[in-house]
Amino acid sequence: MRYLRSFLAAAALSTVLLIAGCGKSDFESNMDVKIQDFEHVNQNNEKVSLDDLKGKVWLADLIFTSCTTVCQPMTKNMADLQKMLKKEGVEDYRIVSFSVDPEVDTPEKLKEYISNFEVDEKKWDLLTGYEQDYIREFAEKNLQTLAIPDPNSNQVTHGTSFYLINKEGKAVKNYSGAEDVPFEEIVQDVKTLVEEK
Repeated sequence: MRYLRSFLAAAALSTVLLIAGCGKSDFESNMDVKIQDFEHVNQNNEKVSLDDLKGKVWLADLIFTSCTTVCQPMTKNMADLQKMLKKEGVEDYRIVSFSVDPEVDTPEKLKEYISNFEVDEKKWDLLTGYEQDYIREFAEKNLQTLAIPDPNSNQVTHGTSFYLINKEGKAVKNYSGAEDVPFEEIVQDVKTLVEEK
């Protein structure tokens, strides 16, 4: 009887350890791209660099203020993610939105744009202050997506993904950001990376 009790206790313990181990390995990356150094200005006209984000987990996306299609829904989705992260008690993260229309999107324009959403701006930088060619190349190399002005309008064709960047400054995962956003998965992934030592 004592042997059976010991065996059951050992089996229960190994099951618990197995479940705990699985919890750690739930995160699956689908990217591995080192983000290049940058320093730009945000909506408050403050400089923000990659160095400022080192040691932090952050979510990134591409938007522009005169966008007539996907940008507002994407920003609303990111705002909802921010609320969910707060509810989960996740504090140590940042959000970075790169403007793909930097000539139009001044810090003032970006400030006005983000004020239409219910967000914690202390954790959210909307960046500008670079050339159009720069953001096209940056998007291609770092986020593996497009940022190309439409020659027939004031619109910019750009990727609609959300990108997860780890504490080492590597883009490790992308998700749909405009439609069918996997909110729970993103929150869990951010949580996992924030808690990693």
